[in-house]
Amino acid sequence: MRNSARKQSRNQSVKTRLHTLEKKYLDLVQAGKKAEAATALRSVSSAYAKAAKVGVVHAATASRKKSRLAIRLNGLK
Repeated sequence: MRNSARKQSRNQSVKTRLHTLEKKYLDLVQAGKKAEAATALRSVSSAYAKAAKVGVVHAATASRKKSRLAIRLNGLK
């Protein structure tokens, strides 16, 4: 397998995981479950940090996403 194909496959799986984690977090926020959303936010933030570290997503994109997700959690009552 070529390097580019292997990297593309890995990047795609990481991005899919990021989207899935983000969607689960947003569903919890929408439902108003603050405690569960807080734990989900930690896992999403960690996943974005790891993805940025290896270059799957740009560091600024990861930082922006983590910030905006945290703002949503802080907006809950």
